[in-house]
Amino acid sequence: MVFEFLQSFDAIEITGGLTLLNLLMGGIIMAVGLIIARTIKLLFTKYYAPKLPQDSAKNLGKLIYFGIIILSFLVFTSSTGVDLSGLLVAGGIFGIVIGFATQSVVANLISGIFLMIEKPVKQGDKIEIPGTDVNGTLLDISTFSVRVKRFDGTIIRVPNESFFTSNIRSLSSTPVRRSEAIVGIAYKEDIDGAISVLQKHIRKALPYVLTFPEPEFRIKELADSSVNIEILVWHPRDDWDQVGPKLLKAAKNALDTAGIEIPFPQRVVWQGKE
Repeated sequence: MVFEFLQSFDAIEITGGLTLLNLLMGGIIMAVGLIIARTIKLLFTKYYAPKLPQDSAKNLGKLIYFGIIILSFLVFTSSTGVDLSGLLVAGGIFGIVIGFATQSVVANLISGIFLMIEKPVKQGDKIEIPGTDVNGTLLDISTFSVRVKRFDGTIIRVPNESFFTSNIRSLSSTPVRRSEAIVGIAYKEDIDGAISVLQKHIRKALPYVLTFPEPEFRIKELADSSVNIEILVWHPRDDWDQVGPKLLKAAKNALDTAGIEIPFPQRVVWQGKE
């Protein structure tokens, strides 16, 4: 009875050798493929995704889901006996046209895959791309773009290709960081005495500064109006906001307290007479 019923379905031809039975079997294959794709995606999200970075887990879940659906579609076409040669030829020509129009989209997609594989930075890292206004906290790496929350609170979207090919400076990958500042003293002042004053006051005013590596003080430049001293201090990464913005203030207070002059720009004019 069932066999005769299926034979009757097989006898009904829709188009191009495609029978109603083939179409029914193909629909079952696609439905099973969809169920399998959703099940595997749920299992992946529950058991494996928590072990991966959030953005990588999200994109990998999409890749698994749509990969199974595409595989099911290929099984569907092969089981129904549909001839896709004409469609492939037309699709190839159409694909060339679309390819030229979507080069940036494909480049962003491929760059996103490489970013997820290489993982130069991860979600939550503070980053900076030198020479641009891209600086802040990395929110996520999606299929085509990267989102960064800037230090001023705004969010900027960067295409994956631009992000991948740029020099990315990570501000969170190491446990300690170095802050720099330059302060100038008058030529009449004692350099060693000024450095000693700076060293003592900075240690007292900024307890976050590490004793090892110890702070460094270098003569940066003999400028027109001052001797410029470069101050280099190391501190824990998370204490940057307690050291970086306050280093110059601590240096000026130290020199003011010791009565060491910080000169303003000035010129000595010689008229050619003794």
